[in-house]
Amino acid sequence: MKINENSLLEGNSVVLVPYTAEHVPRYHEWMKSPELQQLTASEPLTLEQEYDMARSWRDDNDKCTFIILDKQLWADSSAEEEKCMVGDVNLFLTDPSDPTLAELEIMIAEPSYRGKGIGKEVTRMMMCYGVTKLGLKKYQVKIGLGNEISIAMFKRLHFQEVSVCKVFKEVTLEMTVDESVRARLLGETAGTTERDYRRACSDRQEMTSQ
Repeated sequence: MKINENSLLEGNSVVLVPYTAEHVPRYHEWMKSPELQQLTASEPLTLEQEYDMARSWRDDNDKCTFIILDKQLWADSSAEEEKCMVGDVNLFLTDPSDPTLAELEIMIAEPSYRGKGIGKEVTRMMMCYGVTKLGLKKYQVKIGLGNEISIAMFKRLHFQEVSVCKVFKEVTLEMTVDESVRARLLGETAGTTERDYRRACSDRQEMTSQ
């Protein structure tokens, strides 16, 4: 989506940045993992296809993605941004007749970052972004039945199970964003700040050259 191509979201332990060509090599290495392919129901792509996909994420009006960075690592201006990558979070506007509905996906690709609350923080940040910037009012997640950790996380975030598909071996959970949910999201992400991504990159480069 063009709307977030220059947006940086800074939370407590993570920084969310747009998916750019700089991130593709690391992302491509992640997606060679059979485990991640299974968890995300993805097919492996060539490196060139991955670059095309990054352009698609930027240009298409029905997709919104951020790369998740380790905030502590990223705070060191000498650290390459690619080395700070942890995973990604995505929104898909799946129903052309209902622009307020989105499917949400999150991937913590680096195993050492799992189980530390990062997935929960990122999900809240992305949901708040969708509500305030995209006008979203309903979220849906589809998770493989074997991914019990993700299912439990979304249930703790008040998503409700609505269906189980035995054929695709996945469960669908949903959350409708009413006023109370909106207020809770805004409260939970009150510490999140949005910044100009290109300016932040420029500032980091200036600090490195000093």
